[in-house]
Amino acid sequence: MGTSVYEIDLFNRKGFVRKVCRACGKAFWTLNHEKELCGDQPCVEYEFIGKPAVTKEFTLRSLRESFLGFFEREGHTRIRRYPVVARWREDVYLVGASIYDFQPWVTEGLVPPPANPLTISQPCIRLTDLENVGRTGRHLTSFEMMAHHAFNFPGRQVYWIDETVDYCYRFYVEELGIPEERIAFKEDFWEGGGNAGEDLEVLIDGLEVATLVFMHYATVNDTLQPLQNRIVDTGYGLERNLWLLRASPNVYEALYGDLVERFARLAGFHKVEENILREVSKVAGFVDARRPSDLRNSIAQRIGIEVEELEAILKPYEALYAILDHTRTLLWMLGDGVVPSNMGAGYIARLLLRRSVRLMEPLQIPVTLRDIMEAHIEASYQDFPEFKEVAEKILEILELEEKRYRQSLVKGIELLKRRAKELKSKGISALSTEDLVFFYDSHGVPPEILKEQAGKLGLEIKVPGDFYSALAKRHERVQRIAKAADAYRSKLLQELLGLPETQLLYYDDSYLRTFKAKVLKVVDGRYVILDRTAFYPEGGGQLCDNGRLKFRNHEALVKDVQNIGGFVLHGLEGTIPEAGEEVIGEVEWNRREQLMRHHTAAHILNAAARHVLGRHVWQTGAEKAVEKARLDISHFKRISPEELRRIEELANEVVLRNLNVRISFMPREKAEEKYGFILYQGGVFPGKTIRVVEIEGWDAEACGGLHCSSTGLVGFIKILSAERIQDGVERLTFAAGEAAIRYVQRMEDLIRETAEALHVSKEELPRAAAEMASELKVLRSEAERLRERLIESQVESMLKEAESLGDVRLLIKFMEGADVDANFAVKIANTLVNKDGGLVAIFFVLGKTVQVVAMVGDEAQKKGLHAGKIVTLVADRAGGGGGGTPRLGQGGGLERDKVLGMASYLRQAIGGWVKEQN
Repeated sequence: MGTSVYEIDLFNRKGFVRKVCRACGKAFWTLNHEKELCGDQPCVEYEFIGKPAVTKEFTLRSLRESFLGFFEREGHTRIRRYPVVARWREDVYLVGASIYDFQPWVTEGLVPPPANPLTISQPCIRLTDLENVGRTGRHLTSFEMMAHHAFNFPGRQVYWIDETVDYCYRFYVEELGIPEERIAFKEDFWEGGGNAGEDLEVLIDGLEVATLVFMHYATVNDTLQPLQNRIVDTGYGLERNLWLLRASPNVYEALYGDLVERFARLAGFHKVEENILREVSKVAGFVDARRPSDLRNSIAQRIGIEVEELEAILKPYEALYAILDHTRTLLWMLGDGVVPSNMGAGYIARLLLRRSVRLMEPLQIPVTLRDIMEAHIEASYQDFPEFKEVAEKILEILELEEKRYRQSLVKGIELLKRRAKELKSKGISALSTEDLVFFYDSHGVPPEILKEQAGKLGLEIKVPGDFYSALAKRHERVQRIAKAADAYRSKLLQELLGLPETQLLYYDDSYLRTFKAKVLKVVDGRYVILDRTAFYPEGGGQLCDNGRLKFRNHEALVKDVQNIGGFVLHGLEGTIPEAGEEVIGEVEWNRREQLMRHHTAAHILNAAARHVLGRHVWQTGAEKAVEKARLDISHFKRISPEELRRIEELANEVVLRNLNVRISFMPREKAEEKYGFILYQGGVFPGKTIRVVEIEGWDAEACGGLHCSSTGLVGFIKILSAERIQDGVERLTFAAGEAAIRYVQRMEDLIRETAEALHVSKEELPRAAAEMASELKVLRSEAERLRERLIESQVESMLKEAESLGDVRLLIKFMEGADVDANFAVKIANTLVNKDGGLVAIFFVLGKTVQVVAMVGDEAQKKGLHAGKIVTLVADRAGGGGGGTPRLGQGGGLERDKVLGMASYLRQAIGGWVKEQN
C-alpha cells in the first residue's frame, strides 16, 4: 500500500508531520515534530491518568450526547441502537461492532442504509480478552461503539477519508476541547469478514480512543480486489473516551466509580491507593495480563512492595471490577432476549453469569448478583428504559441460573472423583485441557474448582491462561455444517442455468387449487420443473403440498415439492410428462388447508407465548404437519400448566376476534423500520425484499409460508403437550382446526373407555386413578422386595459358577424371562462384584432385543480390565453398539445367534488381557 492515501487535507492544512515510531516501526501523523513514539501501547505508557485533558466533567450520558449531537449538526442522522443479538445475520450471534448492524445487506449494496450518512452509539459484546477483564485496567466484555458511517455507492458519493479525519479532529478539539498536539493518527491496514481497507488509529496520551476504517477492498484468495462500494467504518469507544476525559486510574473506576465504592465499603475492602491502580494500568500495557505472576512482579517492583502484599490488595478489586463488567454485559444480553443455555449466545450469557458467581464467592460480599444487576438497571434507566420494563424477568433468570450452577457443581465434583479413579487406573496423573472443557461445558464446573478438588484427589491441573476466552470464541459464530444435499443442489443449479425461474402462483393466491402449466425440464427421471406452479414447496418448517398432474390421458401423483434456487421441482409417482407438455395441476386441498391453519396458528401461539412468558421468547424452530405441528421457543424454565392454559386461551381469543392476516412484500429497511427485529422470529429471511405476514394488531414476521386470510379460519387451537427438548428451549406441540377437533374427540373416547373399564363415571376417574396408583405403588414395592430376595438367593450359587482366569474370575450368564431386563442384570452384577472384587460378570439378556451388561470389580480393574471395552468388544463381534466405564458397560441391538456362541471367545480374550498385565 502506498502512503498517498494518508496525505490528508487536514494533515497538510494543520502542519501534521509523518513520523515512524522508534519502537514498533509503524508510521503516524502528529503536530509534535519532536515526537519519536507513536503513542500506542506498548510503545508508550498511558500519559493521561491523573492528568485530565479537559476541565469539563463528563458522564457516559453526556459524552454520548456530545458525540451524537456533534455529528447530527454535521448532517448525520441519529439512529437508535440495534439489539446486541444479531438476529438479522446468519454468521454471528452477537454484535461485535457498529458495522455489524449493516452487514451483509447494506454493505453489499442490497438494501439502502437507514440513513446516509448516519451516527449511532451501538452496544457491542466481545469476549476475546475475557481473562484480562479486571486485571489490566482497560479490558471490557461490553462497550458502546459510538460511530459515524458513510456508504459510498456507485452514483452516490457521501464522503471519504479527508472528511472522516476532519470530523474526528474537530470532535476532539472543538467539541471536547482536547489540545490538538496531544492527538496522533497511526497508519494501519484492517482486514475482516472478507473486506479490507486502510485505517487510522486515533491516539491521545497513550490511549487508542478511535479507529477510522476505510473499507474498499474485498479479500479474494489472499489478494485484494477493489469494491464498488466504499464504506466509512468508524468506532469511538464510549467507555475509553470517558476514561480519557476523567483521567481515572482505570476504566472501571471511570465507569463504575460509585458502584465500586459502594460495594467495596459493604465488603470491607481496604481502599487501594490511586498510585497502585495507576501503575497496574500502565504496566498492563507492556505485560501479558494472562500471565498474572509477570504482571504482579512488574507492578510490585515499580511501587516498591512485596508481591504477596500487592496480591492481597488487588485481588478483591479485580474480582469486583470483573463482576461489575460481566453483569453489565448480562444486562445487555438478557435485556435483549438472550436465554442462558448451552448453545450460541445463550452459552456466552451462561459463561459470564457463572464466572460472576465464581468471582463473588471468595469476596464474602454481603450482596447478591441480583443487587448488582438492580444497580445497573437503575443506573441505565434514563438511557435504556427498556431494561426497566423487563427487569423482573432478568432478575428471575439470574437467580434461577445461580441455583442451577450450584446444583451442577455437586454433580460435577462427583463425576470428577470417578474420572480421577479412571485416570489413575491408567497411570495418568493430570487432567487434560479436553477434560477441563468437558467438565465446564457438560457439567458447569469451572477449572478453578476442578483445580481445588483435583489436588485432594492427587491429580495435577494446568489451566490455560485463555481458557474462558477460548471457550467464548468457539461459540461466537454460527457453525454451519455442510450437508451432502448442498453439493447436490449446487450441481443441480448449474444444470438449470438458462431456464426461467418458476412463477410462484401460491403467492398470488394461496387459495388457488387448480392451474395450467408447461413442463420445462425433467430431472433425474422423476422430478419435473414447470414454468408456473401452485404447489407449495417444503420450507420454513411447513411440509410441501401433495396433489396430481394431469396430461394427455395420464395422471401423476405429486409427492415431493422442493425449491432450489428459484426453480420448483415436483417429485412424481406414475407416468412422467415430457418437456414441452402442457399439464393441469391439482392441489390436494384438505392437506393444504390444514397446513395453512397450522402455520398461522404457529404465529398466533408464538406471540401468545411472548405475551404470557415475556419478551425473551423467540422461536427457535417449527414444523407444520397435517395432524399436528410443533413450535420450539426459548424460555429459561419449564412452562407451568397455568402458563400453558393462558397461552392457549390467548391464542383462541385471537382466533375468535377473526383478525385479518395481511401479507405484503416490503423493502427490508422499510419492514425493519416499521416492525423492528421481531420480524426475524422464524430466522433470517434472505434478500433485499422480504415477505411480511402480519396478523393485524397481534404479530408480524418475515415468513415465506402460506397462511389463512384471517385468524377465524384457523379454527380451534389446542396445545397437546409441552416438553423441554434442550437447555433453554421448550417445545409446544399443538393442533388447529379439524386436527384439534379430532384430537379432542380421541381424548374423549379414551376417557370414556377408561371410565367404563374401571366401572366409574367420567367425573370419578381422578379418584379411581389415584386409588389404582396407590395400589400399584404397593405392588411394585412388593415386587421389588421379592426381586431383591431372588437376587440374594442366586448370588452365592453364581459366585461358585465363576471360573478362574489367572488372578481374576469370570462369570458369563444368558438370562431370559418376563421379569428379566437390563436393570435386573445390573443389580445382580453389582451385588456379585461387591462381594468379589476380582470378578468379571457378563450377562446377556435375551428378550425382544438382545442386551449385554458387563461389570468389573475393583481388583479386576487393577488388572487392566474395563467393562466398557468388554461391551465394545461384544458389540463389534455381535452387531449393535455400546460402551461404558471401567466398572459398568452396557450395550444393545445384538444379534441373538452371534451372542449365543460368544462365551469361549470372551474367555480367550479376557484371559489374554490378564496374561498381558502379568
